[in-house]
Amino acid sequence: MTNTTEHTTQTRDRSRLQSVAKIVFFDIAGPLVAYWLLRKAGMSTVSALVLSGVLPGIAVLGGLIRRRHPDAVGLLVLAGIAVGTVLGLLSGNPRLFLMEGSVPTAVFGVLCLASLWSQRPLIYRFALEFMGQDSPRGREFASLWQYEGFRRLFRNFTLVWGVVYLLEAAARVVIVETTSTGTALAVSKVMPYAVAGCLVGWMVLYGRRARRAGERLAAQAEAAQAEAAQPHAPAHSAAL
Repeated sequence: MTNTTEHTTQTRDRSRLQSVAKIVFFDIAGPLVAYWLLRKAGMSTVSALVLSGVLPGIAVLGGLIRRRHPDAVGLLVLAGIAVGTVLGLLSGNPRLFLMEGSVPTAVFGVLCLASLWSQRPLIYRFALEFMGQDSPRGREFASLWQYEGFRRLFRNFTLVWGVVYLLEAAARVVIVETTSTGTALAVSKVMPYAVAGCLVGWMVLYGRRARRAGERLAAQAEAAQAEAAQPHAPAHSAAL
């Protein structure tokens, strides 16, 4: 049993390490190094940006092929890369190319806010898809939707994600317009992971606090029910 647990832990850790390595190579360090080398070789800014954007595109496309079903976030990222590439090549303006990151970011923020009027908010759907709808964990997670506190929790999550991603999209535009191309490229590669990491960390802390509050309310309700169920001595018996 211990060996099985250790093997599972090692497999999970190795998978996480591989995921981090792919992000660093395809999404952050790889494009930045490629852009720097291409510029040093004398290539134009727009051409260097377009070619350095191939690595993230390959990573997203590979993920879509591996999963064998459409991924909304992956499709948005590919659409952003395609739009930025076309605008950059047609206009010759590197700033327009760097705007590509704002497209999927803003669209995702709008989708989060719009999903608040649907039966299931977007962050809840993503969480359920990540766990697997047909897995034991996924079925247990889906069963919690019947509770008002759980529904309110994920609506709050979705609201915050939507607002933060719209702010991120606006910040990207400001950075692209006010800094150098190299700085804007570096920020555009790091910012999405920094923002997502902060949001996930906030969700964990907020979820723990909400769970503790729910447990306290449940304990208080149980104590009140137990007290109400206890028989009370008659008043004249107490006087004696």
